[in-house]
Amino acid sequence: MIDPLQDTSARPRRTIRILSYNVHSCVGTDRRLDPGRIADVIAELAPDIIGLQELDVGRKRSGGIDQAEAIAKRLKMDFAFHPALSVEEEQYGDALMTAFPMRLVKAGPLASIGEPRGALWAEVDLDGPLQVFNTHLGLLRRDRQRQADELAGEGWLTHPDAKGKPLVLIGDFNSIPSSAPYKTLARLVDDVRSQTGRLAAPSFPSRWPLLRLDHVFVAHGPRILSSEAVDVGLAKRASDHLPLLAHIEI
Repeated sequence: MIDPLQDTSARPRRTIRILSYNVHSCVGTDRRLDPGRIADVIAELAPDIIGLQELDVGRKRSGGIDQAEAIAKRLKMDFAFHPALSVEEEQYGDALMTAFPMRLVKAGPLASIGEPRGALWAEVDLDGPLQVFNTHLGLLRRDRQRQADELAGEGWLTHPDAKGKPLVLIGDFNSIPSSAPYKTLARLVDDVRSQTGRLAAPSFPSRWPLLRLDHVFVAHGPRILSSEAVDVGLAKRASDHLPLLAHIEI
């Protein structure tokens, strides 16, 4: 007899919307600084879980506000922020946001020679735990490979608390699908092409998207139904990246 607690095929499945968005410190292609505009773009897409990259917190160049808190408050979501870069009171980094119960598991740096980079890992309760990872890889090729190797290791994706569990990995990887860092991760997790047969959507630059740099990966149960770079309305101006919206069945 099959134990229904162990038989995952017997559990109801649901579709959620996951967003990855490099917000460029909330400075748009029109050089306008506007966290509210970023929040409006996100609100229109109605995601359940959000991974943001390139957020300013307490930086003079962006008026000293906490962009992560301001956006989360406007969206009425909880958030977790990790500063990849800290200089005195000024911080710059990435965040995870959701209205579902969320527990931050880990936030930390990734090996960097160039500009510091990091990642966040949170467990989101969606009538069952989903491990969600958000990251932003470096601009230097050797940094990206080291960072991908680190993410694939026991500190992150293959950590005992994540290994074999339903997970989603999102972020700005600064890597196209044919690159070595991307392939390093794709050996562990599935991308949109492996699950739908479609190429990842180009998301950069936002005005004339040509490069596939922002990605969503899944493993151990979740299934990507679709993934699109949203290029309508404010999204083409609010940041230099387009928001990447994925519909995922869990």
